[in-house]
Amino acid sequence: MAVMSKLRDKTHIILFVLVGAFLALIVFEWGMNFTGPARKGGQVGKVDGQPITSVQYDEVYNGLRQNFMRGNPGAEVTPQAEMSFREQAWNIVVDQALVEGLFRKYGIAVQDREVIDAVNSELNPPMIIRQNFTDPRTGAIDRALLEKARRDPQAKAFWVKAEEVVKRELMVDKLLTALKTMGLVTDPEVDELVQRQLTRFSATFIPFPLSSAGTDAQFPVKPEEVKTWYEAHKQQLKQEPTRNAEFVLYPLVPSSQDSIQVKKEIDALVPQFASAPSDSEFVKVQSDRPNAVNEALSRADFSPTAGNALFGSQLAPGKIVGPVADRGFYRLIKVKSLSAGEPVASASHILIRSNPADQADLQRALVRAASIYEELKKGTPFATLAAQYSEDPGSAKNGGSVGWFTKARMVPEFSAAVFSAKPGQVIGPVRTQFGLHIIKVDGFDNKRIVCSEVVRQIKASSLTSESIKRKAMLFQGEAKSKGFTQAARLERMAVGKTGEFTKGGMIPMIGLSDQASKFAFKAKENDLSDIIETEAGFVVMKLTSKNDTGYRQLDADLQKRITAELVAEKKGAALKARLASMAKTPGATLDAIAAKDPSLRKVTSDEIRWRDGFIAGYGQDRQLVEAIAGMTLNRLSPPVQCSGGYALVQVTGRKLEDGVDPAAEKAKIMPQLMKVKQEQLFSEYFNAVRKNAKIEDFRQQ
Repeated sequence: MAVMSKLRDKTHIILFVLVGAFLALIVFEWGMNFTGPARKGGQVGKVDGQPITSVQYDEVYNGLRQNFMRGNPGAEVTPQAEMSFREQAWNIVVDQALVEGLFRKYGIAVQDREVIDAVNSELNPPMIIRQNFTDPRTGAIDRALLEKARRDPQAKAFWVKAEEVVKRELMVDKLLTALKTMGLVTDPEVDELVQRQLTRFSATFIPFPLSSAGTDAQFPVKPEEVKTWYEAHKQQLKQEPTRNAEFVLYPLVPSSQDSIQVKKEIDALVPQFASAPSDSEFVKVQSDRPNAVNEALSRADFSPTAGNALFGSQLAPGKIVGPVADRGFYRLIKVKSLSAGEPVASASHILIRSNPADQADLQRALVRAASIYEELKKGTPFATLAAQYSEDPGSAKNGGSVGWFTKARMVPEFSAAVFSAKPGQVIGPVRTQFGLHIIKVDGFDNKRIVCSEVVRQIKASSLTSESIKRKAMLFQGEAKSKGFTQAARLERMAVGKTGEFTKGGMIPMIGLSDQASKFAFKAKENDLSDIIETEAGFVVMKLTSKNDTGYRQLDADLQKRITAELVAEKKGAALKARLASMAKTPGATLDAIAAKDPSLRKVTSDEIRWRDGFIAGYGQDRQLVEAIAGMTLNRLSPPVQCSGGYALVQVTGRKLEDGVDPAAEKAKIMPQLMKVKQEQLFSEYFNAVRKNAKIEDFRQQ
């Protein structure tokens, strides 16, 4: 059901993982502690009674952190990134312990002789050997290089490590062998898959969207129906314990003095930057973006104000421009060269959101667009109408302006319309995934500069930070004595609501905050937090509710979503019954059905592919193509489910692609299907092992 899909999407559950990637994690990321004894040190948790030491956990955490820093030189490791590394490290050491448990369960071990035989294997050498000793010209193992490395005394440390890595890989292979009976593939399965993958279908069909069943008001849902649905699907609504909170944020906003100080510092760099013998060395030392050297920039790389200040000035090679204020930064730019490139565009738009699968909603949006066009014809300024009607709040407050952009930055339909128009032209409505756009093209520019720049972020000083923190502390005192809501009203502070969040997870409106999470999961309802420092500023939280039931609560949001699901179910049932009656009418044909209702769209396609669910002239609809693949030729089908509704279908042909050898394709697909099936089943098996394990996390105690 749609609501269940949305709930699953919200928790980002990945059902299937590639065993190859899983093995790489086991073999290479988990390092020397994979099967070795636990070292001395404190415990961060237990898995089925087996301790996870702080040393093991820290080793994985440090490895993740170092990998990030190597891949992102000069990048700041934020508190949010630190928390992400900690959660990744925890999941890795838990999975490590679970796999060690499987090794013990199946009695899996590897002898030294097996390691040597694997290294010497020509047929299937271990991963670490393939990675380090494959000849790129032949794709085979360079045995001479391998033997030279084995005799090199300086490579001793490598071979000690490699032996452990190979041993681990062999143990995992044995584990998969022990579990291989989980993935069996039969000849009929492969034959059916080959036929479907290689067949092109021809069909005619009429899609009926759910909206054609009637309005939502015609399908009322009673409160008891919502409760019944909730109880029936409760097992699918399992979740970790959650909390809800209200909060007041004192944002960490730089003061005017902070801005003046940063500008003063960067102003002082102008003569030094102009005479610097090496721009790259100067930028590396002086800039918050140490790699901002020899960049090719257009107006699209700046805010509109900053772009106008830069590109509206007299530019010349060697000239220093700025510092220019741009989105919380000062940018001091040293021009190296000027050129022309692909044009960038500036545009404004009025967005009218609509559901492309709902014809009634689309018609409503078209009517609204037509009325806006009428007001434009009468002379009402575009910016005024954008502020009044646009459903894109970010641009509406700026008169609909989206600034400067490249073709690649916008969705294809929007870019295609803008870049084929003329400056000053109003175009549309243009349909995109977001709805309908009425667009005013403000202008084009093809100027490019190659430059180096010193960038300084305008940050709140310690003095400003302390001043803001004191305000938060005063509010907290007022909240304790007068109540949270009353104190916020007296101080004219906006009260935010987090919505549900889990322990250690992202807190809506606040972000990742270890301090906020610890408070929420130790506090009682209506408790006030201490001052919580976040990247955005200083927060005072009030815990409003706790849910330790293990299930999603039937709150207003879930009730709304379940109601929408039940309305869709009722519409679907009514539509299906009506279409079934149509299809059973004597002499019923798609032509006759379409002739009775001019609003219906009859689709005929000779290129329908099961492999990717594609229907030429219509689009992608996997549900519909799956049904088409199993239909009898030249017979009007009963109603079948399709994207957004139901359809009546008549399949008119099926044929194999030209030049295809089914036997050869079967031989190719058989091992692939076996591998996919084993991977899926192993993933499900391992997820079940993890779900049933007793996992104790001591990190936040």
